Amino acid sequence: MRHGKKHNHLGRKTAHRHSMLANMASSLIEHKRINTTVAKAKALKQFVEPLVTKSKEDTTHNRRLVMAKLRQKDAVVELFRTIAPKVGDRPGGYTRIIKLGNRLGDNADMAMIELVDFNEIYNVGKATKKKSTRRSRRGSGAAKAAPAKATQAKKEEE
Repeated sequence: MRHGKKHNHLGRKTAHRHSMLANMASSLIEHKRINTTVAKAKALKQFVEPLVTKSKEDTTHNRRLVMAKLRQKDAVVELFRTIAPKVGDRPGGYTRIIKLGNRLGDNADMAMIELVDFNEIYNVGKATKKKSTRRSRRGSGAAKAAPAKATQAKKEEE
């Protein structure tokens, strides 16, 4: 049975895996995108996204929690100063994995993992307007304006 075995061990012991993910997360925070294998990218996504969520609220406690995971002061500062304000309104999904094909040497599946809000190519056509999530079952302004326009059209015809 495989109960409670959710994460990928990546062929490494626990300490090596945690150190590798911390280093990869620091590189991702510094460079905003890195190339790695698909399995490592998926593991890194599970490692980084909770840290970005914690960085949205800048408290001493959250900084210490993130520092315990990342172990690099420069990466923590970059995360809280530049990345957190940019992803502040996003409810999750801070990273994107794009598959790149196979590596020449050993035919491993390669992928690029990047921070979503820092990709200038995908974000060029999109407006930075905040989306409203409030909806009402009553008539909206457009529904009320439609009968008024209909009455104006009737008056113009007469």
